[in-house]
Amino acid sequence: MTVRVARWSAEHPWRAIALWVVFVAVCFVGGNAAGMKEATGADQAVGESGRAEAIVTEGNFADPAVENILITSRAGGLDQAAAKRAAADAADRLRQVTGVASVGTPVPSHDGDALLLPITMSGEREDASDRVQPLRDATAEVQAAHPQLRVEEVGGPSINQALDETLGKDFKRAELLSLPVTLAILIVAFGALIAAGVPVLLALSSVAAAMGLSTLASHLVPATDTTASVILLIGMAVGVDYSLFYVRREREERAKGRSGLDAVEIAAETSGHAVVVSGFAVVISMAGLLLANDAVFSSLAVGSILVVAVAVTGSLTVLPALLAKLGRWVDRPRVPLLWRLTAPRTGPGGRPAAPRFWPAVLRPALRAPLATLVVSVGLLLALAAPALGMKLNFPGMEDLPRTTPAMQAYDRLTAAFPSTGTSHQVAVRAPAEQADRVRAALTELAGRAGADPLFAPVEADGPKIEVSADRRVSVLELATPYAGRSDEAARSLDELRDDLLPAALTGIPGVEYAVGGEVAGNQDYARHIEEKLPIVMAFVLALTFAVMVLTFRSVVVALTSIVLNLLSAGAAYGLLVLVFQGTWAEGLLGFTSMGAIVSWLPLFLFVVLFGLSMDYHVFVVSRIREGVRAGMSNRDAVAYGITSSAGVVTSAAIVMVGVFGIFASLSTIDMKQLGVGLAAAILLDATIIRAVVLPSLMTLLGDANWWAPRFLRQKAAAPPADPPAPTPELVGAR
Repeated sequence: MTVRVARWSAEHPWRAIALWVVFVAVCFVGGNAAGMKEATGADQAVGESGRAEAIVTEGNFADPAVENILITSRAGGLDQAAAKRAAADAADRLRQVTGVASVGTPVPSHDGDALLLPITMSGEREDASDRVQPLRDATAEVQAAHPQLRVEEVGGPSINQALDETLGKDFKRAELLSLPVTLAILIVAFGALIAAGVPVLLALSSVAAAMGLSTLASHLVPATDTTASVILLIGMAVGVDYSLFYVRREREERAKGRSGLDAVEIAAETSGHAVVVSGFAVVISMAGLLLANDAVFSSLAVGSILVVAVAVTGSLTVLPALLAKLGRWVDRPRVPLLWRLTAPRTGPGGRPAAPRFWPAVLRPALRAPLATLVVSVGLLLALAAPALGMKLNFPGMEDLPRTTPAMQAYDRLTAAFPSTGTSHQVAVRAPAEQADRVRAALTELAGRAGADPLFAPVEADGPKIEVSADRRVSVLELATPYAGRSDEAARSLDELRDDLLPAALTGIPGVEYAVGGEVAGNQDYARHIEEKLPIVMAFVLALTFAVMVLTFRSVVVALTSIVLNLLSAGAAYGLLVLVFQGTWAEGLLGFTSMGAIVSWLPLFLFVVLFGLSMDYHVFVVSRIREGVRAGMSNRDAVAYGITSSAGVVTSAAIVMVGVFGIFASLSTIDMKQLGVGLAAAILLDATIIRAVVLPSLMTLLGDANWWAPRFLRQKAAAPPADPPAPTPELVGAR
């Protein structure tokens, strides 16, 4: 099928190119016209915290956006009279600002070193950060009028606006850097500008089409904020990989003297087939995320599947058309020094000349396969060992970059008013006639909690209890003075869930309750991931095994591919724990350790790494099988497959490592962990796994590599191209 599609595209290049352009344009324009449906908080809730959110939602509470004017002294104690004058000035100014619904009464801190003026905004809470700038401007005017004090605005909308500006610049920088970095690596890999530009063109067009399709798909599976970033990340990686495999094989065949059409057909039969198999493996891995029953993972799965499917389609259709139309122009214009280093070289009889570097790397695996296998696997297992101590947690406010005035003001706010920091949300549903008993029980609960050092003292105006209009839902906010992921905050949650709340509500008929909030959400989500990870892993492993068996007609090849990819993923997990659960790398990578790995990362990393690693594995093993089918011995076929594919695999890996490394430079801890985990895993996979572990293992197994039950066996087809004779260095290795 791949050959037939490639032949049609090569024979009708302008039609194929035009169809691709129309397809990308329709997807992109259609997606923008349809608009995106975003996942709500209720979609993303899990566990008891999810039940708490559902109860609160049923109460239909007004949930306005709230800002605060924090007044503190720049040095020493706060002058209360000056602070009250500044608060009155701020109240007068803010009442005149469009978007302010009401201004509260100034509240002093317990120690008298701060004064807080609450501001309630009008309009919807979701877009309050887009409307908060006039309030910030008025606050700046108050600050200018009272220079002896520190007057700051802090609240959810202002923090979100500041973070959007900071993180938006981060992502824009990452997106702008990823293109030139990818192009530069490809220029080094090909030594020619057009050859380097073709993979980038396919990747960018695939990303554009997938963005539009994912927008349409969001009406079935709601999207999240990270979907577009993941589409860009995965799309650039697989789009460049697939076209890189294809272009390198087409150039190799032309270097042997084949015509342009023949070279395209052979590339389609070999690299094109490998692209289809590896693309299907990536799709299977990403589909495993759907089993997590989680809105975030479902959104990421849909986006990733779409971009991979589009990239595979492009590599089978428009890529052969471009190569056929360009012909030998694909190697123009040449970069003089790089061209001499990277151009396909031929030896006697038109065979590709033997490489020099990779035979030297392979020599230990071929001469002493058992010792090489034991040492290399031992190193990978040692690197994976720290993963046994992995801790999962969500990043909190304390993990956000403190480079913005809004976050610095937040720290001063929570220090002066602990109840404005981390809090537990107690949601209670009961018959309307029990509303008074519920309020009394919650008031007593707040008093008991306020006397416990794990909770913040109750404010002077009493506990924060809201009751719905129908009196069926009551909500109590209980604050803790500790950071969201601290052990003390976790203990306060356990005490509230296990003891305080059940005891307070005992005896009230028809009562239902749950505890939500930041701490509860973190713990519930980490538990959710721990429960779903084995299910997703089992699904991905089982289907990947089936695909590999059917592709290579070998049970042994399928098993070894699973084991090697598990080694790669395990080493990446261990490296993440070493880097991010400790503090030694904080200065090197510019982060503050949270003592844990971001909750969603292990599951997402597993499926992404398993899928992307299959790209290299399928490509390398396909070249080894070519050698076996051409009559080579197993050892010579392993040498041929590794040496003939090492250059393109290395180039593809460097592209991925470069793009993922850019994400490791972002400000947020979750993006840093994602970038480091992906970059490290791909680097390990393309070097130690494919150049050391794989050849030593396949050399040891010999002809057993290709064992399969009788019903799976089929007559081996003739190889599409004669592999070169084994190099003298590798012959000597025997």
